[in-house]
Formats: sequence, C-alpha cells, structure tokens
Amino acid sequence: MPLEEEPVMTSAKNTPTPAPGRPGSAPPSLEEPARPTGPLPPKPDQQGVQPRTPTGADPSPDRSTNAQQGAHLTTSQGARLRDTDHSLKAGARGPVLLQDHHLREKITHFDHERIPERVVHARGAAAHGVFEGYGTAEPVCRAAFLAQGRRTEVFTRFSTVVGSRGSMDTARDTRGFATKFYTEEGTFDLVANNIPVFFIQDGIKFPDVVHAAKPHPDREIPQAQSAHDTFWDFVSLHTEAQHHTLWFMGDRGIPRSYRMMEGFGIHTFRLTNAAGETSLVKFHWKPALGVHSLTWEEAQLLGGADPDFHRRDLSDAIESGAHPSWELGIQVFPDTEAQTFEGIDLLDPTKFVPEELAPVQPVGRLTLDRNPSNYFAETEQVAFNPGHLVPGIDVTDDPLLQVRLFSYVDTQLTRLGGPNFAQLPINRAHAPVNDMLRDGYGQQGDHAGVAPYRPNSLDGGCPFTAGEQDGAVTDLPVRVPEGIKERALSATFEDHYSQARLFWRSMTPVEQDHIVDAYSFELGKCYEATIRQRQLQCLANIDGRLCARVAEALGMPAPESTVAAEDPAGQVPFSAPLSQLGGAWPVDGRTIGILVDPEADNSGLLDLHEAIAAASMTPVVIAPRGGEVAGVPVGRTFATAASVELDALLLAGAPRLAPDSRPSSADGLEPRAGTLIDECWHHAKAIGAWGPGREALEARTVPGGAGLVVGDDGLEVLDGITELLAAHRVWERFPARA
Repeated sequence: MPLEEEPVMTSAKNTPTPAPGRPGSAPPSLEEPARPTGPLPPKPDQQGVQPRTPTGADPSPDRSTNAQQGAHLTTSQGARLRDTDHSLKAGARGPVLLQDHHLREKITHFDHERIPERVVHARGAAAHGVFEGYGTAEPVCRAAFLAQGRRTEVFTRFSTVVGSRGSMDTARDTRGFATKFYTEEGTFDLVANNIPVFFIQDGIKFPDVVHAAKPHPDREIPQAQSAHDTFWDFVSLHTEAQHHTLWFMGDRGIPRSYRMMEGFGIHTFRLTNAAGETSLVKFHWKPALGVHSLTWEEAQLLGGADPDFHRRDLSDAIESGAHPSWELGIQVFPDTEAQTFEGIDLLDPTKFVPEELAPVQPVGRLTLDRNPSNYFAETEQVAFNPGHLVPGIDVTDDPLLQVRLFSYVDTQLTRLGGPNFAQLPINRAHAPVNDMLRDGYGQQGDHAGVAPYRPNSLDGGCPFTAGEQDGAVTDLPVRVPEGIKERALSATFEDHYSQARLFWRSMTPVEQDHIVDAYSFELGKCYEATIRQRQLQCLANIDGRLCARVAEALGMPAPESTVAAEDPAGQVPFSAPLSQLGGAWPVDGRTIGILVDPEADNSGLLDLHEAIAAASMTPVVIAPRGGEVAGVPVGRTFATAASVELDALLLAGAPRLAPDSRPSSADGLEPRAGTLIDECWHHAKAIGAWGPGREALEARTVPGGAGLVVGDDGLEVLDGITELLAAHRVWERFPARA
C-alpha cells in the first residue's frame, strides 16, 4: 500500500505574511506526526545548489555529461587556460612564483591522486649506511658533513618510477636514487635518479609525463611499461623528453643491480664556502662496482622468475658483507650571471655537462651496510624533499627544481597522514629541532612552554633565530634578472636534440644495438601508426642511422631530419663516460652458479665454494635434488634454478636426468641444465668447466667461443672466470650489428 502523504499546512487566505526565520517549510502539527510522509519541500528561499555534473554540464541520462567537457583546457573551476607548459616566473630565467594558482592546483591534485602509495617511485628498496667526507669539497662548500673524516649516517632508497608497489623490479624504467643525510646541521636530502637528465624542463609538466607513462586509465594496463601509445604520443609531441627517453631506451633503463647504478642530482645547485664565495655544481654518485645492466631477455625472464630481483640483490649483498658503495662527486662551474657553462644552460634539467668539459671531483664515499628491519616503517614511510638543505647548499632557479620544492612536501601530507611526517622515526633529524610547529595528525612530540610564536617573552624569547655565525641555512642573495611575470622559458632551453645525438654517438656498437632493439620493441607495441611515424621523425632529428634502423624493424619509411644537425658551441662530439663498457670493476656480490652431478667425484667442491665466498662473491650449488653434495648445501635444484640469477656459471659435472625430468635430447644431459648453459651463453656470461663438465660445455656452446674457461680443476677455472667477471659481460662473443 502506498504511504499516505501528510497534508501540507498552508496559510489561510488573508493571513498575514509570516516573519522570516521559520525553521521549516510548513508549520508543525500540535501532536507528534504518526503517519510516515516524504520529505517536506524546501522553503521558497532555499532552492540549494543548481544541479550540475562534476564537470559542469547539465545533468542528463547521457553518461558523457560526467566526462570532461569542452574543447579547451580549463582550471577545475572552468576558467580557460592559455598555457600549461610553463610555470609563472619572475622573468623567463627567474624563480617560480607562489602566486601561480594554476601550477599549485595542478601539482596539488597530482600529488594527492594516489591513496596511499606514492604516485611515482612506489616500488622501492632501501638500506642504511654511512657517508664519509674526504674534505675535498672545502674550497666550494662549507657543509659540515663533507669535512675530511666526518662520518654521517644515511638512509638510501632506490626505486622504479612508473610501476605500482606490486610491479616487477626489472621493468625498463628510470630509477630513483634518494639519499637522506642525517647531518649535525640538519637533514640534507639528495633526491637523484640513475639518469642525469629529465623528461621535462618545467615542473608544471610533471603530471603530464607521469599520466602519459602510467597504465592507460580505462584498462589499467600495461603495468610498469612505457611500451604503449600514451607514453609515445606524449614524448613524440613534447620533444624536450627525447633526450631522457634515449637514455632509458639504452642499457641504463634495465640496470643489473641497484649496486651498479650511477646516481645524478639532475639539477644544478649553488654551493657556498666559508668565505661566502659561491659556485654552481651538479652531484654525481659513482658506484664502486661500475655501471652494468641486464640484457632485455634477462629482464623479462626475471619478471617471472624473481620480480623482486633488485631488492633481493641489495639486501643479500649487505647481509653477506659485500657492502655496496658509491663515491659522491661534484662538477663545479663558475657562478656567473648567465648560469651557463661552455654553451650549456645549467638551469635546463634536460641537459648534462660532459665530464670531458667538467671532470667529476670526488668529495666523499657512501657505504650501505645495514638492511631495514621493517619495510613499512622505514622504506615505505621515508619522506624525501629536495628542499631539505643544510648550510652551504642552496637551490637554483631551475624551473623543475622550483616546483619539486613545493610538490614533495605537499605529497607527504596525504601519503603520510598529515603535517608531522618528519616525526616518523625514519625521518627524524639527528640535530636539535625547535620548529614552533604544533599539533596536527600524527603529532608525537610532547612540547613544553606556552609561546610557540615569535617574538615572545613568556618563554624567555625562545626559540631565537640563528645568525650566520650560528650555522644558519642561508637563502643566498642572488640577483634575479629583471623581467616581467610570464609563462615562458629561456630561448636556451629550445635545443631538444643535440645532447641526445651526443649520447647516441658515445655508445659502443653493442650498446647502439640494444637501443635500436628497445625502440623497435616499444614502438612496435603502439597501436597507432601515426604515433610510430611521429617518433621516427624525432629519431631522424637525433641521428639518421638510428632512425633508419628502427624504421626498418617497424617496416616503415625513415623520414629525413627537420632540424640542423650542427653541434652547439662548446659541445664535445663524443663522451666516453656515457658508455658502460670498457672498464674493469670489483666482483663483490656477484653470484656464481656451480652445476654439479651428485653421482660424480665432487671432492673439490667445498674448497671451490669457500674460495668464491672468500672473494666476496656468492656461490650457489645447482643439483638435481636438494640436500647436500660433498658437504655443501644445494642452493637451487633444477626446478628452482634460473640463469638470470647468475653472473657466471661453473660446470663441475654433466648431470643426467633428474627424477622429475623428461628427456629432450639424445645426449642424455638434464634438459634444464642445458637451458642454464644456453641462456648464459646467449646472455654473454662467462662459463667455466672442468672434468665431466667439459662434455656439457662442448655440447651446448660454440667451440673456442669468447668467455669460455676450461681447466683441470675448479679453482683454476675460477681464476679465469673472475677475470672475465671484472668486465661484467663477454660482449665480444657476438659481433655487433651496428
């Protein structure tokens, strides 16, 4: 039965108009209402909000009214925008202005669009350690932690950029390299990447590049990949991204280990020494183990076999005592009004300075020696900020850095539950804190006093501001060039191709092959042919041969360059430090697989195992079944072993079929042992053999091939393998195609 409606009481005719202030739209009855009724209508003066969809359209059964409206970009309030590529600055080379309401709205929304993981750098691994200064920075920087012999506790977090927390470690991506220095003068954060240049020149574009690189919003695929249409649509249109893209299409996009990555501060910083003299610098981290990478096939296999490969590698190396280390270095430039060096704009984050023009000067060493005890409390809750500075280090007007100074703090407010994220144990300063900040979510301090303000007399005037003689952080009085408020960048930011061309020319033929293969794969995964065509035009503007090789793989015509190919003033034609190949490096932390046949004579296995461990490497015995062989624990069975976990393979035997195996060849060799040998061969890894293991080696590889070591016993072969490992790979095994 339908509910009966309560009659609405209305004023009788000729009844005086009621005074304003009636609480409801009808007078109440004397008795408590006993019959259910619907809601009363609003009073005539209370019509409320005019219905609109979230995107400003009139409501309609048509679902498109909830989607974005109109052909023009607007603010969230519907005001049309003239420019979203440039933040508002005090002149084209001046600092970014706080009054830029569009920048703040765009970045603030971006900072808070993930709950609760980081929008970018969500997947990470970290470790504690110590930094020891060399004292060599004293002529340019007065920061105390750089003094000779000064030891400072640090926490370093490595990460991928695009993937979620559940993605794999070995995706092709840029890597983060963020270090928190707990100095006696306050916390200093060096928030770096493993690539020295960035996708964009102005921080206002950061939401755009990340939205383009993230999975497509309709299907949430592909995860942790750039091989899709939205990413290549963006970078082929926004050509300042081409330089960074070329770097991670190279081998640096798939590092072998966090322990084997360079780190770069990207931006130019301003340092000041004890005399008040200033210099411009770029920060570099140089790994003691050298810069090494995975092959593309290894990266894909690891995504299935061990998606946590990089974080496992880092923690295992530290636990085994092979503590990874990096040297911190600086490139120093005169602090001139132009803020350029040899024709290179030091405020442009898409440019780097070749080391031939400005050598990297070592100023200290970082060693990671302790693993976290709780991932969430430490690795997940650590909060970095490029604005965490100490006396002697200041920022510049780099328009990407300027926006990061706002964005990092803003991001933590949601991700870590409020303004007191600095009080989480991993973020706490190792210097006295008296900040007058009170209350708020997550407040853990128990503050005393009644006057958290300045000036005051009730708390005796405390806290007092510090003078330079007290070690205060100083905002250096840098002259801002005269200009007008505008959304613009300096004309010196307009060259998007010459440094990408330098990077390509500096690669060895092997590395160039890898770059061609990466572009061919990534663009081959794009659905739209126009996007592939547009990106080929960008490659033609970098280098014609690069473009032609990728175009051939895609089955498309190679366009001609549309830009002049002359190198700018001061540019070097070739920069050797950009290549990863050609050096010899320590082998600490390398993993050596030892393939054994339990039925054979393994009397020398224990000595070999201990020799590998004594050389700070990790021996892993691989056998048909678990347990022990000659008193040595089996680390992997054929069911669990994967070649991609190994840096080199030693064949101590030629094991026959395991109980859970099926024959696949006439030679009777365990097929999974054959797969291990084949993959190590194709991935250019060193392989050694002695005794019965020589049979397996000869059956599965090319006789006389590069990187094969045979001998009379395991210790003899190990010596040859260790020498080969110093170069990481045996690339000469396969001729380059370039």
